[in-house]
Amino acid sequence: MAALSVWFWNERFWLPHNVTWADLADPAPGVEYPKAGHLLSALPLAVGIFAVRILFERFIASPCAFLLHIHAASVHWRATPNPVLEKVFTSITKCPDSRRLDGLSKQLDWDVRKIQRWFRHRRNQDKPSILTKFCESMWRLIFYLFMFTYGICFLWKCPWMWDTHHCWYNYPYQVLTPGLYHYYVTELGFYWSLMFSQFTDIKRKDFPIMFIHHLATVSLISFSYANNMLRVGSLVMCVHDASDFLLEAAKLTNYAKYQRLCDFLFVLFAVVFFITRLVLYPLWILNTTLFESWEMIGPYPSWWLFNSLLLVLQVLHVIWSYLIAGIAYKALVRGKVGVILVLKWIKFNFFFTEISHLHSAPILSTLLKHSDYKLESSWV
Repeated sequence: MAALSVWFWNERFWLPHNVTWADLADPAPGVEYPKAGHLLSALPLAVGIFAVRILFERFIASPCAFLLHIHAASVHWRATPNPVLEKVFTSITKCPDSRRLDGLSKQLDWDVRKIQRWFRHRRNQDKPSILTKFCESMWRLIFYLFMFTYGICFLWKCPWMWDTHHCWYNYPYQVLTPGLYHYYVTELGFYWSLMFSQFTDIKRKDFPIMFIHHLATVSLISFSYANNMLRVGSLVMCVHDASDFLLEAAKLTNYAKYQRLCDFLFVLFAVVFFITRLVLYPLWILNTTLFESWEMIGPYPSWWLFNSLLLVLQVLHVIWSYLIAGIAYKALVRGKVGVILVLKWIKFNFFFTEISHLHSAPILSTLLKHSDYKLESSWV
């Protein structure tokens, strides 16, 4: 284990040239640098956040939903218990093709339409109710809004908010302040809590994708903390938090059937998303990580990795922005049929995860209603 630890924390990878871990191990009195061990405090915090979420959804979000006449819809038709079909449903496919339907029909001596009806009812049983979605979105709205507000208030007083050269002055000997520590650890704890909640929430089609997303987010936040790139990392988190709460607000108004407000919030979300991800992120964040840091501290192995990940993130921003713009344009031009075609194409690309039963409704609110995928925050 000692040899593995030495290999993993290789100074030649993590630190700039002519800097060692020993240089950071004994700071002056009252000075503290980020240490990987600090990140362990995010785990109990994640448990606390998860507990707060349960209480919030039970005692705050649910009463708000009832005031808006959103109730837990009961399943009118439940699938008749059948071990054979249940095994197929849980371990093979939830939507059997005609060949499998014919085989099941012969095996059970059931009519094909009866089997199709059984699978439809069984799928409906697993769908999360509007109440469940409302409570989840309200929790995310409150948390994302809180983190964005905290980030803006904290960064407003920081010099690197106004001059990104301060991200690299005296690097890596940059002092860890309480505000920066709390910002990072709280964001990290939240994403750990999302990973926990995936195993207790209703299972959705995007479970593997979102699990990988949360894992990647945790890894990126931890990576930037370990090599003391907290200043630029705090800017990245704030930029990504700027649009997330708007999408959750749009989803809430859609569940409450305030369609015009929903459409307005979605348009506002799209505008903020485009500005933060396609303008601020490349011109502000990537400019300082790629060019200013090159001039001030020079490249080294973890610098290359960090910037590579940030560039991959920018590629995702472009793809997501293209999809958002494409959905809105094609839906408005082609109407309902266009919405279905575009959403099916996006589903194939793992962007949105659920398409079913599109009804006549304002275009943007319809898109929100039938997409469980969230343009997730902080890093990915």
